[in-house]
Amino acid sequence: MAVSSCSFLPRVFNAYSSFECRSDPDFSGTQTGEKPRIGSNRRVTASLFCTGGGGLSSLIFRFPPNFVRQLSVKARRNCSNIGVAQVVSASWSNGPTSVYPSSAAAAASQAAAASVPVSDDVAVVEGCIDNDSVQIGDSYDSKTSFLSSDGSITVHAGERLGRGIVTDAITTPVVNTSAYFFKKTQELIDFKEKRHTSFEYGRYGNPTTVVAEEKISALEGAESTLIMASGMCASTVMLMALVPAGGHIVTTTDCYRKTRIFIETILPKMGILATVIDPADVDGLESALNKNKVSLFFTESPTNPFLRCVDIEKVSKLCHSKGTLVCIDGTFATPLNQKALVLGADLVLHSATKFIGGHNDVLAGCISGSEKLVTEIRTLHHILGGTLNPNAAYLIIRGMKTLHLRVQQQNSTALRMAEVLEAHPRVKRVYYPGLPSHPEHEIAKRQMTGFGGVVSFEVDGDLMTTIKFVDALKIPYIAPSFGGCESIVDQPAIMSYWDLSQAERSKYGILDNLIRFSFGVEDFEDLKADILQALETIA
Repeated sequence: MAVSSCSFLPRVFNAYSSFECRSDPDFSGTQTGEKPRIGSNRRVTASLFCTGGGGLSSLIFRFPPNFVRQLSVKARRNCSNIGVAQVVSASWSNGPTSVYPSSAAAAASQAAAASVPVSDDVAVVEGCIDNDSVQIGDSYDSKTSFLSSDGSITVHAGERLGRGIVTDAITTPVVNTSAYFFKKTQELIDFKEKRHTSFEYGRYGNPTTVVAEEKISALEGAESTLIMASGMCASTVMLMALVPAGGHIVTTTDCYRKTRIFIETILPKMGILATVIDPADVDGLESALNKNKVSLFFTESPTNPFLRCVDIEKVSKLCHSKGTLVCIDGTFATPLNQKALVLGADLVLHSATKFIGGHNDVLAGCISGSEKLVTEIRTLHHILGGTLNPNAAYLIIRGMKTLHLRVQQQNSTALRMAEVLEAHPRVKRVYYPGLPSHPEHEIAKRQMTGFGGVVSFEVDGDLMTTIKFVDALKIPYIAPSFGGCESIVDQPAIMSYWDLSQAERSKYGILDNLIRFSFGVEDFEDLKADILQALETIA
């Protein structure tokens, strides 16, 4: 096999980089040195260029045979779910990068390749430059510029034509390991001094997890994504990493209760105070920014459970004029319906347990944004833990491949059912941003392409009447969470606020007759018939 030395010219995208080049066809038609685009609203990701010969398509790097043999048995055992015969982890890093490697480094790479004996079927990985110019990069290759839609990106980003695990398997292997070894002590020293790349320890990264992170980054148009063990883990680590002791944040009245509890009870122990405003109260936000040195504005959009919407573009401009960061929890929107970063937010957060995972079988959270901000959060995350298991990362990757199909169905069903419910005599009020009656409907139309799969509504009755309606439903499960294939219904007064008195619940707008309904991917007519028959039981 012909060997060309290879150097990488990465732009920052993710905190880890792959050294392996695969001999896949070039679908993009992009000329060397050209900056590819992935859709009109997405940031350009890293391009890989190789010197000598035919560029990327002429190269394939593998570890020496003895190293492959050492790992192949364990790889087969750890990746048995996809039947991989040989899987080896490429070299990775979480250090800083430069945009272009020096010409001296490229020359060194050519010299290194020329000095290594090569057989017909094995080229050694040392042929690539192993210095800090390749420590941060992107295995989401420039050739994925032919993916023009979110649907294609959810399937292929982070995997097709570039992945940090050498394998011919279509699906990404699960790399079950708690640590990564160094062949010699000098290699360890080189790693510590940023001349060699590695994950080092499982809490600092994993090849399977990186694929999930890159897939989300591509979808959000983000430079970097950090995935963690849960949505609450992502929220709490983000707040502690970005808000200094004695700092100040602004948040909104309607939000996930556990987030509110953390802001009200844990942050004050660090001297961090919060101003709480209505999601639509831009004047209140401006007043808080003028009166306090606010580090962060953190809100959901849409919010939980009343699906209020924040004008992301407007609040981002206002906050940035005062030096304040903006983080949007877009869990209810999904990255398909709303691009918070494009609208001006600095960070976007998701409970990936919900729509992103989409199958009610995995817990995860993620946060996406600039490399600088995500690195700050990542540094604290490496200390605190909350690491996502690689098996869970695989479920996120698997779930995302159908994200666009699921969300399309859920958007359609939720909007149609919201209209049916609003017209029904046994329903007092419906909360859904796709309805003209919603207070932020115009904002939602401006910044969302779909209105999500969750509808909240109040039936005409008291606590027991509402229980009767919920218990009469046959399709949805009575459960917490939302966004999965299966429809889920819950009565927030019982599911989330039962420890509070009725008067205390009402302070947050949680009435006894409130219902939150997460529509799955079942047939619309079946769901409609089920809800209508359940409403008949309380007529």
